Amino acid sequence: MQPNQYRDVRLEKLEKLKALGLEVWPRKAKRTHGLAELAAAYADAEAWPNERLEALGLVVSVMGRLLTIREMGKSVFAHLTENGEKIQAFFRMNDLAESDWEVLKLLDMGDFISVTGPLMRTKTGELSVRVKGVQFLSKALLPLPEKWHGLQDKEQRYRQRYLDLISNSDVLKTFQTRSRIVSAVRRFMEQQGYLEVETPMMQPIPGGATARPFTTHHNALDMDLYLRIAPELYLKRLIVGGFEKVFEINRNFRNEGLSVRHNPEFTMMEMYEAGSDLRDMMTLTENLLSTVARDVMGSEARPWGEQTISFAAPFRRLTMKDAIAEYGAIERRLLEDGDGVRALARAVHVEDVDAKTTGALLGDLFEHHAEKQLHQPTFITDYPIELSPLTKTLEGDDRFVDRFELFIGGMEIANAYSELNDPVDQLGRFQAQMDEREAGNDEAMLLDQDFITSLEHGFPPCGGEGIGIDRLVMLLTNSQSIRDVILFPLMRPTKPIETEEEE
Repeated sequence: MQPNQYRDVRLEKLEKLKALGLEVWPRKAKRTHGLAELAAAYADAEAWPNERLEALGLVVSVMGRLLTIREMGKSVFAHLTENGEKIQAFFRMNDLAESDWEVLKLLDMGDFISVTGPLMRTKTGELSVRVKGVQFLSKALLPLPEKWHGLQDKEQRYRQRYLDLISNSDVLKTFQTRSRIVSAVRRFMEQQGYLEVETPMMQPIPGGATARPFTTHHNALDMDLYLRIAPELYLKRLIVGGFEKVFEINRNFRNEGLSVRHNPEFTMMEMYEAGSDLRDMMTLTENLLSTVARDVMGSEARPWGEQTISFAAPFRRLTMKDAIAEYGAIERRLLEDGDGVRALARAVHVEDVDAKTTGALLGDLFEHHAEKQLHQPTFITDYPIELSPLTKTLEGDDRFVDRFELFIGGMEIANAYSELNDPVDQLGRFQAQMDEREAGNDEAMLLDQDFITSLEHGFPPCGGEGIGIDRLVMLLTNSQSIRDVILFPLMRPTKPIETEEEE
Protein backbone atom coordinates (compact mmCIF):
# COMPACT_ATOMS: atom_id res chain seq x y z
CA MET A 1 0.00 0.00 0.00
CA GLN A 2 0.97 3.64 -0.46
CA PRO A 3 1.55 5.75 2.69
CA ASN A 4 -1.83 7.47 2.32
CA GLN A 5 -3.54 4.08 2.14
CA TYR A 6 -1.82 2.95 5.36
CA ARG A 7 -2.99 6.17 6.95
CA ASP A 8 -6.60 5.62 5.90
CA VAL A 9 -6.61 2.09 7.36
CA ARG A 10 -5.14 3.30 10.63
CA LEU A 11 -7.60 6.18 10.86
CA GLU A 12 -10.40 3.61 10.62
CA LYS A 13 -8.85 1.67 13.51
CA LEU A 14 -8.57 4.89 15.49
CA GLU A 15 -12.30 5.49 15.10
CA LYS A 16 -13.00 1.94 16.28
CA LEU A 17 -10.85 2.53 19.36
CA LYS A 18 -12.88 5.65 20.11
CA ALA A 19 -16.07 3.61 19.65
CA LEU A 20 -14.88 1.31 22.45
CA GLY A 21 -15.09 4.30 24.78
CA LEU A 22 -11.31 4.61 25.18
CA GLU A 23 -9.45 7.82 25.86
CA VAL A 24 -7.28 7.48 22.79
CA TRP A 25 -5.00 10.43 23.62
CA PRO A 26 -4.65 10.09 27.41
CA ARG A 27 -2.82 12.76 29.41
CA LYS A 28 -0.66 10.31 31.35
CA ALA A 29 0.60 6.75 30.96
CA LYS A 30 0.33 4.07 33.61
CA ARG A 31 3.96 3.34 34.39
CA THR A 32 5.81 2.04 37.43
CA HIS A 33 9.13 1.29 35.74
CA GLY A 34 11.12 2.31 32.66
CA LEU A 35 12.28 -0.47 30.36
CA ALA A 36 15.94 0.47 30.92
CA GLU A 37 15.37 0.19 34.68
CA LEU A 38 13.89 -3.31 34.35
CA ALA A 39 16.62 -4.43 31.94
CA ALA A 40 19.35 -3.25 34.30
CA ALA A 41 17.80 -5.09 37.23
CA TYR A 42 16.45 -8.32 35.69
CA ALA A 43 18.00 -8.91 32.25
CA ASP A 44 20.40 -11.58 33.55
CA ALA A 45 18.56 -14.85 32.87
CA GLU A 46 20.87 -16.89 35.10
CA ALA A 47 20.46 -14.58 38.08
CA TRP A 48 16.72 -14.21 37.50
CA PRO A 49 15.20 -17.41 36.09
CA ASN A 50 11.42 -17.53 35.71
CA GLU A 51 10.92 -19.35 39.01
CA ARG A 52 12.66 -16.59 40.92
CA LEU A 53 10.81 -13.85 39.03
CA GLU A 54 7.43 -15.46 39.71
CA ALA A 55 8.34 -15.85 43.38
CA LEU A 56 9.21 -12.17 43.47
CA GLY A 57 5.65 -11.36 42.46
CA LEU A 58 6.62 -8.03 40.93
CA VAL A 59 3.72 -6.40 39.07
CA VAL A 60 4.84 -3.68 36.69
CA SER A 61 3.30 -1.13 34.36
CA VAL A 62 5.51 -0.22 31.43
CA MET A 63 4.99 1.82 28.28
CA GLY A 64 6.61 1.63 24.89
CA ARG A 65 6.29 1.75 21.14
CA LEU A 66 4.99 -1.44 19.55
CA LEU A 67 7.74 -2.90 17.36
CA THR A 68 6.37 -6.35 16.59
CA ILE A 69 3.10 -8.15 17.13
CA ARG A 70 2.20 -11.74 16.28
CA GLU A 71 -0.93 -13.69 17.07
CA MET A 72 -0.89 -17.39 17.99
CA GLY A 73 -4.45 -18.52 18.58
CA LYS A 74 -5.58 -17.18 21.93
CA SER A 75 -2.16 -15.70 22.67
CA VAL A 76 -0.40 -12.64 21.32
CA PHE A 77 3.31 -11.85 21.59
CA ALA A 78 4.52 -8.29 21.12
CA HIS A 79 7.69 -6.29 21.69
CA LEU A 80 7.70 -2.81 23.19
CA THR A 81 10.67 -0.45 22.97
CA GLU A 82 11.65 2.59 24.98
CA ASN A 83 14.99 4.40 25.24
CA GLY A 84 16.75 1.69 23.24
CA GLU A 85 15.53 -1.19 25.43
CA LYS A 86 12.95 -3.83 24.54
CA ILE A 87 10.62 -6.05 26.54
CA GLN A 88 8.16 -8.70 25.44
CA ALA A 89 4.50 -8.37 26.26
CA PHE A 90 2.69 -11.73 26.53
CA PHE A 91 -1.08 -11.50 26.11
CA ARG A 92 -3.49 -14.37 26.78
CA MET A 93 -7.21 -14.09 26.12
CA ASN A 94 -8.07 -15.60 29.52
CA ASP A 95 -5.95 -12.99 31.33
CA LEU A 96 -7.61 -9.96 29.75
CA ALA A 97 -10.93 -8.20 29.89
CA GLU A 98 -12.90 -8.49 26.66
CA SER A 99 -12.38 -4.77 25.95
CA ASP A 100 -8.58 -5.15 26.24
CA TRP A 101 -8.62 -8.08 23.83
CA GLU A 102 -10.56 -5.94 21.37
CA VAL A 103 -7.89 -3.25 21.68
CA LEU A 104 -5.23 -5.77 20.60
CA LYS A 105 -7.05 -6.33 17.31
CA LEU A 106 -6.78 -2.61 16.52
CA LEU A 107 -3.07 -2.16 17.20
CA ASP A 108 -0.43 -1.46 14.57
CA MET A 109 3.34 -1.44 14.73
CA GLY A 110 4.41 2.00 15.86
CA ASP A 111 1.52 2.50 18.29
CA PHE A 112 2.26 3.39 21.90
CA ILE A 113 0.66 1.32 24.65
CA SER A 114 1.14 0.65 28.34
CA VAL A 115 0.80 -2.88 29.74
CA THR A 116 0.39 -4.01 33.32
CA GLY A 117 1.16 -7.42 34.76
CA PRO A 118 3.65 -9.61 36.62
CA LEU A 119 7.22 -9.87 35.39
CA MET A 120 8.14 -13.28 33.97
CA ARG A 121 10.63 -15.04 31.72
CA THR A 122 9.61 -17.22 28.76
CA LYS A 123 11.03 -20.67 28.02
CA THR A 124 13.47 -19.01 25.61
CA GLY A 125 14.76 -16.83 28.45
CA GLU A 126 13.17 -13.57 27.29
CA LEU A 127 12.16 -11.05 29.96
CA SER A 128 8.43 -10.46 29.56
CA VAL A 129 5.30 -9.00 31.11
CA ARG A 130 2.34 -11.38 31.48
CA VAL A 131 -0.24 -8.76 30.57
CA LYS A 132 -3.32 -8.34 32.75
CA GLY A 133 -4.31 -4.88 31.51
CA VAL A 134 -3.70 -2.62 28.48
CA GLN A 135 -3.78 1.16 28.15
CA PHE A 136 -3.84 2.65 24.68
CA LEU A 137 -1.59 5.73 24.45
CA SER A 138 -1.13 6.86 20.85
CA LYS A 139 -1.99 5.68 17.33
CA ALA A 140 0.77 5.85 14.71
CA LEU A 141 -1.00 6.92 11.55
CA LEU A 142 2.02 6.24 9.36
CA PRO A 143 4.02 2.98 9.25
CA LEU A 144 7.55 2.58 10.56
CA PRO A 145 10.45 1.99 8.14
CA GLU A 146 10.74 -1.47 6.63
CA LYS A 147 10.87 -4.06 9.40
CA TRP A 148 14.13 -5.89 8.87
CA HIS A 149 16.42 -3.33 7.27
CA GLY A 150 15.39 -0.15 9.03
CA LEU A 151 15.87 3.28 7.52
CA GLN A 152 18.72 3.01 5.01
CA ASP A 153 18.60 6.21 2.95
CA LYS A 154 21.11 8.58 4.58
CA GLU A 155 19.39 11.71 3.36
CA GLN A 156 16.08 10.59 4.85
CA ARG A 157 17.82 9.49 8.06
CA TYR A 158 19.18 13.00 8.64
CA ARG A 159 15.93 14.73 7.65
CA GLN A 160 13.72 12.42 9.71
CA ARG A 161 16.01 11.68 12.63
CA TYR A 162 13.07 10.46 14.71
CA LEU A 163 12.59 7.54 12.29
CA ASP A 164 16.35 6.94 12.27
CA LEU A 165 16.34 6.64 16.07
CA ILE A 166 13.36 4.28 16.05
CA SER A 167 14.66 1.93 13.41
CA ASN A 168 18.44 1.99 13.89
CA SER A 169 19.48 1.03 17.40
CA ASP A 170 23.13 1.90 16.73
CA VAL A 171 22.13 5.49 15.99
CA LEU A 172 20.27 5.77 19.28
CA LYS A 173 23.30 4.38 21.10
CA THR A 174 25.58 6.92 19.40
CA PHE A 175 23.53 9.82 20.72
CA GLN A 176 23.24 8.27 24.16
CA THR A 177 27.04 7.99 24.11
CA ARG A 178 27.33 11.61 22.99
CA SER A 179 25.35 12.69 26.04
CA ARG A 180 27.64 10.67 28.31
CA ILE A 181 30.74 12.15 26.63
CA VAL A 182 29.52 15.72 27.24
CA SER A 183 28.69 14.83 30.85
CA ALA A 184 32.14 13.30 31.34
CA VAL A 185 33.83 16.40 29.86
CA ARG A 186 31.83 18.66 32.16
CA ARG A 187 32.56 16.47 35.19
CA PHE A 188 36.31 16.46 34.45
CA MET A 189 36.44 20.23 34.09
CA GLU A 190 34.58 20.77 37.33
CA GLN A 191 36.94 18.38 39.11
CA GLN A 192 39.83 20.53 37.89
CA GLY A 193 38.27 23.55 39.56
CA TYR A 194 36.76 25.17 36.45
CA LEU A 195 33.49 27.10 36.71
CA GLU A 196 30.94 26.65 33.92
CA VAL A 197 29.57 29.94 32.58
CA GLU A 198 27.36 31.21 29.76
CA THR A 199 28.22 34.07 27.41
CA PRO A 200 26.18 35.81 24.69
CA MET A 201 25.15 33.90 21.59
CA MET A 202 24.18 37.15 19.84
CA GLN A 203 27.03 39.63 19.72
CA PRO A 204 27.35 43.18 18.39
CA ILE A 205 30.85 42.36 17.07
CA PRO A 206 31.76 38.81 15.99
CA GLY A 207 35.16 37.90 17.41
CA GLY A 208 37.42 35.20 18.77
CA ALA A 209 37.99 33.45 15.43
CA THR A 210 38.44 34.15 11.74
CA ALA A 211 35.17 33.10 10.13
CA ARG A 212 32.20 34.57 8.32
CA PRO A 213 29.31 35.14 10.77
CA PHE A 214 25.55 34.82 10.44
CA THR A 215 23.80 38.19 10.71
CA THR A 216 20.47 39.02 12.34
CA HIS A 217 18.68 42.24 13.33
CA HIS A 218 17.28 43.41 16.64
CA ASN A 219 14.15 45.43 15.88
CA ALA A 220 13.72 47.27 19.19
CA LEU A 221 17.31 48.52 19.21
CA ASP A 222 17.44 48.80 15.40
CA MET A 223 20.88 47.21 15.29
CA ASP A 224 22.53 44.30 13.53
CA LEU A 225 23.77 41.42 15.66
CA TYR A 226 25.83 38.36 14.84
CA LEU A 227 25.50 34.76 15.94
CA ARG A 228 28.74 34.12 17.70
CA ILE A 229 31.62 32.43 15.92
CA ALA A 230 33.39 31.87 19.27
CA PRO A 231 32.87 32.85 22.95
CA GLU A 232 36.56 33.71 23.41
CA LEU A 233 36.50 37.46 23.93
CA TYR A 234 33.70 37.28 26.51
CA LEU A 235 35.37 34.47 28.44
CA LYS A 236 38.57 36.52 28.55
CA ARG A 237 36.60 39.44 29.97
CA LEU A 238 35.67 37.12 32.84
CA ILE A 239 39.36 36.44 33.51
CA VAL A 240 39.87 40.23 33.63
CA GLY A 241 36.95 40.36 36.07
CA GLY A 242 38.65 37.99 38.51
CA PHE A 243 37.59 34.46 37.62
CA GLU A 244 40.50 32.01 37.74
CA LYS A 245 39.20 29.10 35.63
CA VAL A 246 36.13 29.22 33.37
CA PHE A 247 34.68 27.02 30.65
CA GLU A 248 31.62 26.98 28.41
CA ILE A 249 30.04 24.15 26.38
CA ASN A 250 27.74 25.65 23.81
CA ARG A 251 27.01 26.38 20.16
CA ASN A 252 29.09 28.37 17.70
CA PHE A 253 27.83 29.45 14.28
CA ARG A 254 29.98 29.93 11.18
CA ASN A 255 28.55 30.84 7.81
CA GLU A 256 30.57 28.36 5.79
CA GLY A 257 30.15 25.21 3.73
CA LEU A 258 28.81 21.79 4.63
CA SER A 259 30.97 18.67 4.64
CA VAL A 260 31.48 15.42 6.54
CA ARG A 261 33.51 17.44 9.08
CA HIS A 262 31.71 20.80 9.04
CA ASN A 263 28.25 21.89 10.12
CA PRO A 264 27.49 25.64 10.31
CA GLU A 265 26.09 25.14 13.83
CA PHE A 266 28.41 23.13 16.04
CA THR A 267 29.27 22.51 19.69
CA MET A 268 32.52 23.68 21.24
CA MET A 269 34.01 23.77 24.70
CA GLU A 270 36.23 26.75 25.41
CA MET A 271 38.18 27.18 28.64
CA TYR A 272 40.56 29.75 30.08
CA GLU A 273 42.84 29.53 33.10
CA ALA A 274 44.59 32.50 34.65
CA GLY A 275 48.30 32.00 35.30
CA SER A 276 48.72 29.07 32.90
CA ASP A 277 50.22 28.75 29.42
CA LEU A 278 50.21 26.47 26.40
CA ARG A 279 52.07 23.63 28.15
CA ASP A 280 49.43 23.55 30.89
CA MET A 281 46.71 23.35 28.23
CA MET A 282 48.50 20.39 26.64
CA THR A 283 48.61 18.49 29.92
CA LEU A 284 44.98 19.32 30.66
CA THR A 285 43.91 18.15 27.19
CA GLU A 286 45.80 14.86 27.38
CA ASN A 287 44.27 14.08 30.77
CA LEU A 288 40.79 15.15 29.67
CA LEU A 289 40.65 13.03 26.51
CA SER A 290 42.23 9.94 28.05
CA THR A 291 39.86 10.18 31.05
CA VAL A 292 36.76 10.57 28.88
CA ALA A 293 37.81 7.65 26.65
CA ARG A 294 38.30 5.38 29.67
CA ASP A 295 35.22 6.49 31.62
CA VAL A 296 32.72 6.53 28.75
CA MET A 297 34.09 4.07 26.20
CA GLY A 298 35.92 1.73 28.60
CA SER A 299 39.32 2.01 26.91
CA GLU A 300 41.89 4.54 25.71
CA ALA A 301 42.20 2.53 22.47
CA ARG A 302 39.36 3.29 20.04
CA PRO A 303 38.70 2.07 16.49
CA TRP A 304 38.73 4.73 13.76
CA GLY A 305 37.89 3.24 10.40
CA GLU A 306 40.49 0.56 9.80
CA GLN A 307 42.86 2.03 12.37
CA THR A 308 43.07 2.15 16.16
CA ILE A 309 43.64 5.46 17.90
CA SER A 310 45.25 5.57 21.33
CA PHE A 311 44.09 8.36 23.63
CA ALA A 312 46.71 7.43 26.22
CA ALA A 313 48.85 10.34 27.40
CA PRO A 314 51.28 11.78 26.49
CA PHE A 315 50.43 12.83 22.93
CA ARG A 316 53.08 13.44 20.25
CA ARG A 317 54.32 17.03 19.77
CA LEU A 318 55.62 18.49 16.49
CA THR A 319 56.26 22.02 15.26
CA MET A 320 54.42 22.99 12.09
CA LYS A 321 57.68 23.06 10.12
CA ASP A 322 58.75 19.65 11.44
CA ALA A 323 55.37 18.18 10.44
CA ILE A 324 55.67 19.61 6.91
CA ALA A 325 59.21 18.25 6.58
CA GLU A 326 58.31 14.79 7.92
CA TYR A 327 55.05 14.14 6.08
CA GLY A 328 55.98 16.03 2.93
CA ALA A 329 59.46 14.43 2.71
CA ILE A 330 60.91 17.94 2.48
CA GLU A 331 64.33 19.10 3.64
CA ARG A 332 63.80 21.15 6.80
CA ARG A 333 66.20 23.89 5.67
CA LEU A 334 63.94 24.74 2.72
CA LEU A 335 61.27 25.89 5.16
CA GLU A 336 63.52 28.52 6.74
CA ASP A 337 63.72 30.69 3.64
CA GLY A 338 60.83 32.74 2.23
CA ASP A 339 61.77 32.01 -1.37
CA GLY A 340 62.07 28.29 -0.59
CA VAL A 341 58.62 28.23 1.03
CA ARG A 342 57.14 30.07 -1.95
CA ALA A 343 58.71 27.56 -4.38
CA LEU A 344 57.37 24.63 -2.37
CA ALA A 345 53.90 26.21 -2.37
CA ARG A 346 53.96 26.65 -6.15
CA ALA A 347 55.01 23.01 -6.55
CA VAL A 348 51.77 21.84 -4.92
CA HIS A 349 49.63 24.46 -6.71
CA VAL A 350 48.73 26.65 -3.73
CA GLU A 351 46.52 29.50 -4.94
CA ASP A 352 47.60 33.17 -4.88
CA VAL A 353 51.18 32.34 -3.85
CA ASP A 354 52.53 35.81 -4.66
CA ALA A 355 49.82 37.55 -2.63
CA LYS A 356 50.43 35.54 0.54
CA THR A 357 52.98 35.93 3.33
CA THR A 358 55.51 33.24 4.14
CA GLY A 359 53.57 32.36 7.30
CA ALA A 360 50.30 31.93 5.40
CA LEU A 361 52.06 29.69 2.86
CA LEU A 362 53.46 27.53 5.67
CA GLY A 363 49.87 27.01 6.78
CA ASP A 364 48.94 25.94 3.25
CA LEU A 365 51.88 23.53 3.05
CA PHE A 366 50.97 22.00 6.40
CA GLU A 367 47.38 21.47 5.28
CA HIS A 368 48.52 19.91 2.01
CA HIS A 369 51.28 17.60 3.29
CA ALA A 370 50.58 16.78 6.93
CA GLU A 371 47.10 17.41 8.28
CA LYS A 372 45.30 14.36 6.85
CA GLN A 373 48.17 12.06 7.95
CA LEU A 374 48.00 12.96 11.65
CA HIS A 375 45.97 9.97 12.81
CA GLN A 376 47.35 9.48 16.31
CA PRO A 377 46.87 12.43 18.72
CA THR A 378 49.49 15.03 17.81
CA PHE A 379 50.01 18.59 19.06
CA ILE A 380 51.20 20.89 16.26
CA THR A 381 52.98 23.98 17.66
CA ASP A 382 54.81 27.14 16.57
CA TYR A 383 52.25 28.70 14.21
CA PRO A 384 53.05 31.74 12.05
CA ILE A 385 51.77 34.97 13.60
CA GLU A 386 49.61 35.69 10.52
CA LEU A 387 47.42 32.70 11.43
CA SER A 388 46.96 33.60 15.11
CA PRO A 389 46.00 37.21 15.90
CA LEU A 390 45.16 36.54 19.59
CA THR A 391 48.29 34.67 20.69
CA LYS A 392 51.56 35.49 22.42
CA THR A 393 54.64 35.32 20.22
CA LEU A 394 57.37 32.75 20.80
CA GLU A 395 60.18 33.93 23.01
CA GLY A 396 62.99 35.10 20.75
CA ASP A 397 61.04 34.87 17.46
CA ASP A 398 58.10 37.20 16.95
CA ARG A 399 57.28 35.66 13.54
CA PHE A 400 55.66 32.70 15.33
CA VAL A 401 53.21 32.33 18.20
CA ASP A 402 52.76 30.07 21.21
CA ARG A 403 49.84 28.07 19.86
CA PHE A 404 48.95 24.44 19.32
CA GLU A 405 46.30 22.62 17.37
CA LEU A 406 45.55 19.02 18.30
CA PHE A 407 44.99 16.68 15.36
CA ILE A 408 43.45 13.21 15.69
CA GLY A 409 42.14 11.03 12.90
CA GLY A 410 43.40 13.53 10.32
CA MET A 411 41.29 16.43 11.61
CA GLU A 412 41.66 19.33 14.03
CA ILE A 413 40.12 18.60 17.42
CA ALA A 414 41.43 21.44 19.59
CA ASN A 415 43.08 24.85 19.29
CA ALA A 416 44.95 26.50 22.19
CA TYR A 417 47.04 29.58 22.93
CA SER A 418 49.22 31.22 25.45
CA GLU A 419 46.85 34.17 25.33
CA LEU A 420 48.00 37.60 24.24
CA ASN A 421 47.60 39.99 27.20
CA ASP A 422 49.38 43.08 25.89
CA PRO A 423 46.61 45.55 24.91
CA VAL A 424 48.89 47.63 22.68
CA ASP A 425 50.06 44.56 20.74
CA GLN A 426 46.48 43.27 20.57
CA LEU A 427 45.20 46.57 19.16
CA GLY A 428 47.90 46.48 16.49
CA ARG A 429 46.91 42.96 15.46
CA PHE A 430 43.23 43.92 15.29
CA GLN A 431 44.18 46.81 13.04
CA ALA A 432 46.13 44.40 10.80
CA GLN A 433 43.01 42.23 10.62
CA MET A 434 40.94 45.29 9.65
CA ASP A 435 43.42 45.98 6.85
CA GLU A 436 42.82 42.42 5.62
CA ARG A 437 39.06 43.03 5.62
CA GLU A 438 39.52 46.16 3.54
CA ALA A 439 41.61 44.06 1.16
CA GLY A 440 38.67 41.67 0.69
CA ASN A 441 39.06 39.04 3.44
CA ASP A 442 35.54 38.98 4.93
CA GLU A 443 36.62 36.34 7.49
CA ALA A 444 39.20 38.63 9.12
CA MET A 445 38.40 39.87 12.63
CA LEU A 446 36.67 43.14 13.42
CA LEU A 447 38.08 45.57 15.97
CA ASP A 448 36.44 45.06 19.38
CA GLN A 449 37.32 48.24 21.25
CA ASP A 450 35.54 47.17 24.44
CA PHE A 451 37.70 44.04 24.55
CA ILE A 452 40.82 46.22 24.20
CA THR A 453 39.50 48.38 27.06
CA SER A 454 39.09 45.27 29.22
CA LEU A 455 42.71 44.27 28.53
CA GLU A 456 43.85 47.76 29.52
CA HIS A 457 42.43 47.10 32.97
CA GLY A 458 44.91 44.24 33.31
CA PHE A 459 44.80 40.69 31.96
CA PRO A 460 47.04 38.10 33.66
CA PRO A 461 49.04 35.38 31.87
CA CYS A 462 46.43 32.92 30.64
CA GLY A 463 46.10 29.66 28.77
CA GLY A 464 43.01 29.16 26.62
CA GLU A 465 41.63 26.41 24.44
CA GLY A 466 38.69 25.36 22.32
CA ILE A 467 37.76 21.69 21.80
CA GLY A 468 35.32 20.54 19.11
CA ILE A 469 32.76 18.36 20.88
CA ASP A 470 31.16 17.06 17.68
CA ARG A 471 34.48 15.86 16.28
CA LEU A 472 35.46 14.34 19.62
CA VAL A 473 32.21 12.35 19.57
CA MET A 474 32.95 11.30 15.98
CA LEU A 475 36.31 9.89 17.06
CA LEU A 476 35.09 8.09 20.16
CA THR A 477 32.07 6.53 18.40
CA ASN A 478 33.89 5.77 15.12
CA SER A 479 31.47 7.97 13.15
CA GLN A 480 32.90 9.12 9.83
CA SER A 481 30.53 12.06 9.28
CA ILE A 482 29.70 14.94 11.60
CA ARG A 483 26.06 14.51 10.57
CA ASP A 484 26.08 11.15 12.32
CA VAL A 485 26.72 12.80 15.69
CA ILE A 486 24.48 15.89 15.36
CA LEU A 487 20.86 15.05 15.98
CA PHE A 488 19.47 17.55 13.47
CA PRO A 489 22.21 18.61 11.01
CA LEU A 490 21.56 21.45 8.60
CA MET A 491 20.18 20.13 5.30
CA ARG A 492 19.43 21.70 1.97
CA PRO A 493 15.68 22.21 1.52
CA THR A 494 13.93 19.51 -0.45
CA LYS A 495 12.70 20.54 -3.87
CA PRO A 496 8.93 20.49 -4.31
CA ILE A 497 7.62 17.94 -6.78
CA GLU A 498 6.98 19.68 -10.06
CA THR A 499 3.69 18.93 -11.77
CA GLU A 500 2.62 19.77 -15.29
CA GLU A 501 -0.09 22.40 -15.47
CA GLU A 502 -3.31 21.31 -17.07
CA GLU A 503 -3.92 22.87 -20.45
